[in-house]
Amino acid sequence: MERRIGIIGGSGLYDIPGLAEARWQAVKTPWGAPSDEILTGRLNGVAMAFLPRHGRGHVHSPTDVPYRANIDALKRLGVTDVVSVSACGSFREDMAPGDFVIVDQFIDRTFAREKSFFGAGCVAHVSLAHPTCARLGAACLSAAIEAGITVHDGGTYLAMEGPQFSTLAESRMYRDQWGAHVIGMTNMPEAKLAREAELCYASVAMVTDYDCWHPGHDAVDVAQVIATLTGNAGRARALVAGLPERLGATRAPCPQGCDHALDHAIMTAPARRDPALLARLDAVAGRVLR
Repeated sequence: MERRIGIIGGSGLYDIPGLAEARWQAVKTPWGAPSDEILTGRLNGVAMAFLPRHGRGHVHSPTDVPYRANIDALKRLGVTDVVSVSACGSFREDMAPGDFVIVDQFIDRTFAREKSFFGAGCVAHVSLAHPTCARLGAACLSAAIEAGITVHDGGTYLAMEGPQFSTLAESRMYRDQWGAHVIGMTNMPEAKLAREAELCYASVAMVTDYDCWHPGHDAVDVAQVIATLTGNAGRARALVAGLPERLGATRAPCPQGCDHALDHAIMTAPARRDPALLARLDAVAGRVLR
């Protein structure tokens, strides 16, 4: 099976330099329009698709990002592996601004977003015990190291609703009582939807600040965040450039089973499934519903 790597670029990352046969492509989905057109092409011979999460020019707030449409659109284009790149704050002294974190766990504190492709008429429950793909995360780690990036292997990402940054009380709670490592606004429900769509998913969190818990640093300042984002974007591009070599053009079955996450997930009896919802699930769950 051909591998196609999908990159969901966060704040400050809007394209992939060096992409051959590059073209922006509009994709229609039954969940509405994705955040933007998708840039497709080949990088070192491997098929790639790049989606700016907030849209070019940053037009979508974290709550308003059309997460379902984004994941559906990537699946329709044949994407097999999704690498999410996003800005985050740090709760750990050693995870400093400019560092990257290969996230392997999440705490979801979002509350105003649609979090599943399934629902009344076709109920499904996928496992999220290990919400990221270890194989894909390892490739990101290796590419980051080769690019000279200070990178941390593993960390828990606290997903907050936003768009405001944390209060000091929240920041202290997430760090001291909940044990989170980084905080951001966009990886949920993105990771959940990728699992439902049977896509391997890895999260690369780019640290821009220390949130507001750190006594030696001021509260989050947008100007400071943007300045750090500029440097992080260049490092992120270097990481992405190293992925084709590590993953290759041909995809084998996922050792973790991400590509078969729906095998035993759908609970609704075939005779009771809503045809209208099934039609919307054609790309996401077609493998098990056809």
